[in-house]
Amino acid sequence: IIGAGVEMGAGTWVGSHVVIKGPSRIGTNNKIYHFCSIGEDPQDKKFESSANSTLIIGDNNTIREYCSINRGTPHGGGVTSIGTDNWIMAYCHIAHDCHIGNHTVFANNTTLAGHVDIHDFVILGGFTGVHQFCRMGIGSFSAIAAIIVKDVPPFILAEGNTARARTINREGLKRRGVDKEVIATLKRAYKTLYRQGLTLQEALTRLKEDAGEIPEMVQLVNFIQESKRGIIR
Repeated sequence: IIGAGVEMGAGTWVGSHVVIKGPSRIGTNNKIYHFCSIGEDPQDKKFESSANSTLIIGDNNTIREYCSINRGTPHGGGVTSIGTDNWIMAYCHIAHDCHIGNHTVFANNTTLAGHVDIHDFVILGGFTGVHQFCRMGIGSFSAIAAIIVKDVPPFILAEGNTARARTINREGLKRRGVDKEVIATLKRAYKTLYRQGLTLQEALTRLKEDAGEIPEMVQLVNFIQESKRGIIR
């Protein structure tokens, strides 16, 4: 069922028993498998049906069976967005006002509360749950059944309930062709953040000194400085 206010680009395929509600804009060459609910009203008691509320999905995404993706709410910016080349497996839920980047993987039963930001190249293990207003930085990784209640910095592997940092996502960095010396620098940065008994501010000062012009280190420092919820430690 394709409702009013739904725009869909060329090459997008929709399976049986899918309901897509507008206002929603869906790009090109997406595959939306059977029994999905896309663009439905947000699960927010404050939401009114007349409110400004939109879902935007980019190109080349795969959304497997039984996924639910809700539109945004006015107090959260009004938009839920999903970028390009994402792989969203069965039974995932993406709540209102979430923003998903590009090239992410959501394993089965991943659940995002409202206002969650998932940056590029993030991988979420099956049954991961992410608390509202949390962010996962570029290239981070959550292990199976991780429960995330604070921000996960870029390139960090998070594990457990509640999730804690375990190591850097070395395999993900290697797959993306990141230089070995940069990976070694990020490993030292991980030890500074998590293994040397420093306060966050002390660790951040050292990370700034080590960052230089290495883009990955700059991304790590900026993410920590911009965190409103605090990072997992």
